[in-house]
Formats: sequence, C-alpha cells, structure tokens
Amino acid sequence: MRSGFFKQRYSELVVLTDSPAVKVWTVLLLCALVAAPAFLGPFLLGHMTVILFTVVGALGIMVLTGFTGLISLGHVGFLMLGAYAYAIGVSRLGLPPEIALVAAAIVPAVFGLIVGLPSLRLHGLYLAITTLAFSHIVSAALLAGGKFTGAGRGITIARPTILGMDLSSDRAFYWFCLAVCVLAVLVTLNLRRSYVGRAMVAIRDNDIAARTMGINLVRYKLLAFLISAAITGVAGATMAMYIGIVSVESFPFLLSIEALAIIIVGGIGSVLGAVLGTVFIVSLPEVFSALTSFMGGRLADLMTTSAHEIKSVLYGLAIIAFLRFDPRGLRGIWHDIRHAWVFWPLRY
Repeated sequence: MRSGFFKQRYSELVVLTDSPAVKVWTVLLLCALVAAPAFLGPFLLGHMTVILFTVVGALGIMVLTGFTGLISLGHVGFLMLGAYAYAIGVSRLGLPPEIALVAAAIVPAVFGLIVGLPSLRLHGLYLAITTLAFSHIVSAALLAGGKFTGAGRGITIARPTILGMDLSSDRAFYWFCLAVCVLAVLVTLNLRRSYVGRAMVAIRDNDIAARTMGINLVRYKLLAFLISAAITGVAGATMAMYIGIVSVESFPFLLSIEALAIIIVGGIGSVLGAVLGTVFIVSLPEVFSALTSFMGGRLADLMTTSAHEIKSVLYGLAIIAFLRFDPRGLRGIWHDIRHAWVFWPLRY
C-alpha cells in the first residue's frame, strides 16, 4: 500500500504521473476508446464523438478560466471563428483540410489577443461582459459577410480526408476526434505543469502577489487568451466537420453557458475535471430525455418542443447543485473515492 509521496528529484515533481496503476488504467482506457466503434451503435457512437470534441472546447476555456481565473462568457465566439475559418478555408479558398485546420487555430488565436487586451484592466463581471459583447460582434460580422461567409444560410462542408485518412464514415471521424482530444489533453497537461502554466495559476490565485514575484501579467494573460482561443478554434472546426454546415445559428449563447457548466461541475483548474464535467454535462440532457420518454405523457414531448429551454434549466441546476454541495466538482468527488480505496481500511 502506498504510504507517502516523497520525491528525490525535480523531474519527479513535474512528471505527469508516478503511479504504475494510473499508467495501466490510462492504457486500458485508451484501448477501450479505440475499440469502442466496434461495439457501439450509431447513436452512442455519435454521442461519444460529441463528447470528444466538446472536451477539446472545455480544455480551451479551462486554460482561460480554470488556470488563469479570467471569466469568459463569449467563448462561443472563438468556437465560431474556428468553424468559419476551416469552412472558408476549404470551400472558399481551396486550402487543403490540414492547412484549414491550422487556420482554425490561428484565426481565433489572433482575435484572442485582441480580446485579451481589455483583460489587462478589467476583472470579473466587466471582463465577462466584454467577452460576451465580442461573441455578439462576431455573430453580427459573420451574418453581414455576404457570400463569403454564407450570411444566414451558412456554409455547407463535407468531411475531408486528412493525412490520408478518409473521415466520411462515422467510425473514422470518431477516431479522428479521439486523436485530437488526446492531443489536446496532453498539451493542456503539459502546459499546466510548465512555467507558463504555473504563472497562470499564480495570476488566478493572486495577481498582485504574482506581479510582486516577477510574473509579467500582460504577457501571461495574453498568452492565456491566445492558447485558449486556439484550442477552442480547433474544437469549432471539428464540430463543423461533424455537423456538416457552418452557420451562426449552430453556435447559440447556450454553448458558452455549457462550457462554464462543464468546468464548474468537473472542477475548476483541473484537466481531469474538464473531461469528467464534459461527460456529465453532455450526457445530462440525454439522460433526462430517456427518463421523460420512460415516464410518458406530456413529459415525453419536452425535449422535442422545448429542448433549448430544458438544457438551460438542467445546466443551471447542475451549476447551483455543485456550487452549493461540493464546489470541488466531480474531480474532488473522484479523489475522495480514490483516496478511500487506496488507504482502506486505514482511512478515517
């Protein structure tokens, strides 16, 4: 039984994990995810695909809000920019899908720097309102873009062939989303344990103390916006490939609320929390829909006639419940369960 966490070298402090059990379970989980399409039906496979590219978007806002403490209500704007950058790249400019996917990260990153400038003087609610205004500006600009952006009709795109892999089938696209998700998780984990990540966390905890210790607030706040927007833009591009059409109506404000709900429910500042929160929040409406269908009557028509409103209520209830009863989120609950298992029966 493990009795301590004594470290002898600095490299042991920054390693992703020093637990053989965690490494084994991680490999088993990845093997299960790779083999999942062979056992899942079309509905569950589609649901898993949505979870995978939503995890990428959640990691984007986790860098900004979870790591750096900068609240954003307009992250859907970066999601739209990533989706439209990819769609315009492949359909209007004739770029290869690989280059268009890179553009889907670069374009939101540039706008992230622009939006990040007000964060140097704004905090809390004022910054949140600024980012919200940014998302509305992006929506209005895309609607006024005429034929280039598709205006209200949007842009129709087909699933591409990337690096020789045809993504037209649901299985192939699932594996592509899995690869993107794993890459995003690794990037975010390594960012968190780097000097840049530790500086972001220091700014989140106390920006005055961080500046006193020599951390450049301007540099790291702008870096947080840049990295967050780039990751979110990639999520927007994969979402566009999945839907098949890019339009402003596909990116409602509810997506920003969903992103905040994910990091609150999962656990603020944790990559594991972003993953757990995504699984919970994305599955919550489906579970509610299954329950109402089982109960029958008028409840069975709720998710059909008022799906948007029901999702808003469910997300709000989830946020309130976790903030009231366990602000640590699902990550904290998971750590309690793991701690009880590892140290049983000595835990008290």
